[in-house]
Amino acid sequence: MGGFGPLELTIILVIILIIFGAGKLPEIGSGLGKGIKNFKNATRDKTVEKKKEEPEQIEKKE
Repeated sequence: MGGFGPLELTIILVIILIIFGAGKLPEIGSGLGKGIKNFKNATRDKTVEKKKEEPEQIEKKE
């Protein structure tokens, strides 16, 4: 329960091929990869900013 087996993944891939066609799949994959990369960079930047702000906030409280 909860996982995708090889049969389910194959069915999903076939449905995607039918909907978008083989020519569009590289473009979709590229766009999806760029989106994930941008999301990771954005979340990493936010954590770096929070770490930089924490020591300043501690000094202001004292």
